Amino acid sequence: MPVRATYRRTSSLPVGNYGGGPRRGQERRILQRGPRGTAVLLALATSASVASFLAIRSFWPFLVAACCYAVAQSGLGAARQALLAGLVAPGERTGVLAHVQSTVNAGLAVGAGLGGIALYSGTRCGFLTVFAVDAVSFLAGALVLRRLPAVTPVSLARGPALAVLRDRPFTLITLLNAVLLLRMPLLSLGIPLWISEHTQAPEWLVSALFLLNTLAVAAFQVRAARGVTSMGTAVSAVRRSGWILLLSCVVFAVSAAGVPVWVVASVLLAGAVLHVVGEMLHSAGSWQIAFGLAPDGRVGEYQGFFGTGLTVARTAGPLLLTALLVTWGVPGWLLLGGLFVAASYAMGPAVRWAERSRPAAPASAPSGTPDAETVQA
Repeated sequence: MPVRATYRRTSSLPVGNYGGGPRRGQERRILQRGPRGTAVLLALATSASVASFLAIRSFWPFLVAACCYAVAQSGLGAARQALLAGLVAPGERTGVLAHVQSTVNAGLAVGAGLGGIALYSGTRCGFLTVFAVDAVSFLAGALVLRRLPAVTPVSLARGPALAVLRDRPFTLITLLNAVLLLRMPLLSLGIPLWISEHTQAPEWLVSALFLLNTLAVAAFQVRAARGVTSMGTAVSAVRRSGWILLLSCVVFAVSAAGVPVWVVASVLLAGAVLHVVGEMLHSAGSWQIAFGLAPDGRVGEYQGFFGTGLTVARTAGPLLLTALLVTWGVPGWLLLGGLFVAASYAMGPAVRWAERSRPAAPASAPSGTPDAETVQA
């Protein structure tokens, strides 16, 4: 049963990775229909996929629905990024994304609360209610997307199919970003395993650390992204995030020392604070880098490819983190922190390589951009 449950959780991730990836046909549809229309359709498809869980009672239909959900959700992310690129001037995108991420984390806190209530009730009705609320939320999201200003569809940039895969500097940047994104399964899987296997801390502390992360991003992500306004400041933010993530790994490793439980809990809280600071700096820097290097007419393609780094981290992360933290212990934490620093420092040369490989684009608002008052609304 545990093997099947794990298979259910992970088998849809590579499908979502492919579905949201840099397919030429997908980008063509986004550009011809417009990112707003594509985002609305994919939000409706995601809602339908979640709603199907209400009627599914066996494994294989569940797997099909999970794969449909992964494809729709992955494509929705790329379409939303392309829509944002069309509505917001280049210099303001990182700040807008910071506001979006803060709102997302506030929603995560609400969702975690609802999920906690369902788990506490332990009833079939409670679990089905959570799926129903989730499906309705995606339906509401489609309505909100429909109310946004339309972005004039642009003609597809000329060039070979899957051009992003031929962009070696951007491919390297995406790979380095995937290494830094290991911070996400670290929070959801690595730290809980570490707490249960190597420390004396109570297991309820896992929920407290997750709540701390969620609330901190909701409260401070906008402030963390305020100074990231150029490629240089983005690279600097990513580099600082690597050092802070390394420091958080060292602090987490110290929690295995034979000290009183309250000291262990305090050390874990300190590590979680450092982790979320590194997360916010990395997020702000990576947003600026991804948008700044995407050629005009291929924002959807490049954002879709850049987003595959998250799927890679979520797919490979559990196995890697289990080996490093559970099996190796403290040396594994130090190696993981070293990976964060190495990837963050390699980002600078990779970005400079990417900038040299493409002509400078004029810093003008994209076609179809509404005025500032409309964007603020």
